[in-house]
Amino acid sequence: MSLFTDFLLELITGFNYFVLYYVISINTFYALLFIVSIRALYVDRKKKEYWSYDDMATSTYTPPLSIVVPCYNEAETVVDNVKALLSLAYNEFQLIIVNDGSKDSTLEELISEFNLKKIEMPYRKKINTKDVKGIYLSALFENIIIVDKENGGKADALNAGINISKYPIITSIDADSIIERDSLTKVIRPFVEDPEVVVSGGVIRPVNDCTVDKGFIESVRLSKNTLARYQTVEYLRAFLFGRLGLGNLNALLIVSGAFGVFKKSMVIEAGGYTEDTIGEDMELIVKIHRLMRESKRKYKIVFVPDPVCWTQVPEQLSVLKSQRKRWHSGLMDSLLNHKKMLFNPRYGTVGLIAMPYYFLVEMLGAVVEILGYFSFALSFWLGIINLEFFMLFLAISILYGIFLSSSAILLDEYNFSKYSDIKDYLLLIAYSIMENFGYRQLTTWWRFTAFISYSKKNQVWGEMTRTKFSPDNKE
Repeated sequence: MSLFTDFLLELITGFNYFVLYYVISINTFYALLFIVSIRALYVDRKKKEYWSYDDMATSTYTPPLSIVVPCYNEAETVVDNVKALLSLAYNEFQLIIVNDGSKDSTLEELISEFNLKKIEMPYRKKINTKDVKGIYLSALFENIIIVDKENGGKADALNAGINISKYPIITSIDADSIIERDSLTKVIRPFVEDPEVVVSGGVIRPVNDCTVDKGFIESVRLSKNTLARYQTVEYLRAFLFGRLGLGNLNALLIVSGAFGVFKKSMVIEAGGYTEDTIGEDMELIVKIHRLMRESKRKYKIVFVPDPVCWTQVPEQLSVLKSQRKRWHSGLMDSLLNHKKMLFNPRYGTVGLIAMPYYFLVEMLGAVVEILGYFSFALSFWLGIINLEFFMLFLAISILYGIFLSSSAILLDEYNFSKYSDIKDYLLLIAYSIMENFGYRQLTTWWRFTAFISYSKKNQVWGEMTRTKFSPDNKE
């Protein structure tokens, strides 16, 4: 019995040391990423001094693009979204709305609002998709195409839009999202600057409780909903540190499906969006990285911190839980599909930095954290560690998390100042502190359960509630 007890104590102690070194390693990586992000923001700020986005928006040298908007049961927001897209400050673009077999009145709303007429339009099916039931053109706007197709999921809808698109650069924007008037010119800038750029992504922010009129953000306000506020902190931290830092290393693995710009030929060569995953946005980026690295071609996948896309975020725990479990399953899909890239120098910074980070931190981090809570609690109960050491370790972990989140918030205020009221930024800093006492543990538990229950065969999107945009943001 004593041998078993000694073994158990050694096992628990060993795991505690593992958790300690794991946290130190992660925080060190975050510190380095923080430095890279600060430098990237400085460089981007200097670049903007030499760019005139007004001139770029009207210039014939600005490449034309096709905007693909996948829709499924988006009747509440799709009309406002389309109106906003039609009024974007951009020289030449085509707007393709793909109705992916909606069960609500999405198609009817579009037909009524934009005076759509069904036509026979031939196109090349470069990516296989579900059958297209009809193609509609607007009698009011010549650059609108509506595609009505059988339900096949978001990836299938995007692929259908790509098949029909006519321009060499495409962007995908979620139907529940709104982009700022000059966002397209900002996110397209890397394509104009550097011919090696094949993908560019922008910032996503929560639109909840902002004033939206005729499809545009009229005034920015911090949401009154507690969950939305926590998510605002998460979005700022993820985009201004994670994606900005990795993008500067050409190791970005995720360009949000809500707002990404792609060279169309590259998407087609990579096989389009993958249908048998619920993380189609990450999967496409990883496929492009893999394709370009294996063919030894020069390329860049970049993140631009200024262009903003506003999207509705969950305000109910059940919806947020479904979203986070879906995100984690999609992450696992991509990492397991491309596991040969992990720690593989053939894939450069992607194989040696990005893939290990997402595998060890984003994928396994929730498992280590949950087991760490149990291990430290058991160690304290068994007398292996004292209260002072436990509290010191906890304080360091929490304080560093607060530092990162608060830094992201302050950087956002210094560089972009989206929230005009300083009280909003002070509230966000308060929420960056409070998230460590309950919210973080809850989202970690959801990721942990998603990891434990992961199965490629049983993945579902779940439901996302929508709120109709209106000038006073009320239904």
